[in-house]
Amino acid sequence: MSTVAADRRGAAVPNGPAGFRYGVVLVIVLATVVFEVLAPDADWARAVAIALVGSALTVAVATSRARAQVRRARMYVVGGVAFLVVVGIATGLVNQWGAFLVGTLLVASIPIALGGGLLRLIRDEGVTVQAVAGALAVYLLVGLLFASAISFGASVHSGFFADAGHVTNGDRVYYSFTVLTTTGFGDYTTATPAGHALAVLEMLIGQLYLVTVIGILIGNFVGRKRT
Repeated sequence: MSTVAADRRGAAVPNGPAGFRYGVVLVIVLATVVFEVLAPDADWARAVAIALVGSALTVAVATSRARAQVRRARMYVVGGVAFLVVVGIATGLVNQWGAFLVGTLLVASIPIALGGGLLRLIRDEGVTVQAVAGALAVYLLVGLLFASAISFGASVHSGFFADAGHVTNGDRVYYSFTVLTTTGFGDYTTATPAGHALAVLEMLIGQLYLVTVIGILIGNFVGRKRT
C-alpha cells in the first residue's frame, strides 16, 4: 500500500515511476534560449547549446514515469548522443551542419518526450505547476524550432532577410521569438515569400498556443487553487 501511495504522489520508488520535473526542463530550455541569443557563431557555443538541449531532453525522459528500464535506456541514448556530438564539435569531427542537424533533432524530441507525460499528469493529478511549466517549455521549444527553420532558409537564400547584412544565429533566434510573441520590433524582416509564410505560420501557432493551451491550463490551475 505504501508503494502505491508513493507512486500516486509522484515520489520516486525503487524501479517505479519517477516524479515529473518539468520545471527543471523549463529552466534549462529558457537558459538555452538566452544562451543562443547571446552566444557567438563559434564551435564552443554550438557545443554548449547541444549540451543544454541534451540535458533538457534527458530530464524530460528521466521523469516521464515510463518503466525504470525504459527510462534508463532512453537516458543513456540521449546522453550518449549529446556527449559524442559535443566531443565531435570540440575535436572538429562534427561540422556546423552536423551540429545544426543534431541540435534540431534534440529540440524536436523534447516536446515529444513531454507530450505523453503532460497528458498523464493532467489526467491523474489535474493542472499542476509542473504541467504549466511543461506547457511553457513546449512554447519556448516551438520558438527554437522555428529558429532552426529560419536558419535553414537563410542558408539556402542569401537574401532571406531584407537589408540586414550579416545575420548571426543569435539574431535568428531573437527574430524567431519576436515573431512568435508578435512583438515585431521591425529591426529584422524577411524578404522572400517563404520567409513571409514562415513568419505568418509562427505567429499563428504562437498566439493560438497561448490562447488555447496556456490559457486553458492557467484558467484551470487558478480555478483549482480557489476551490
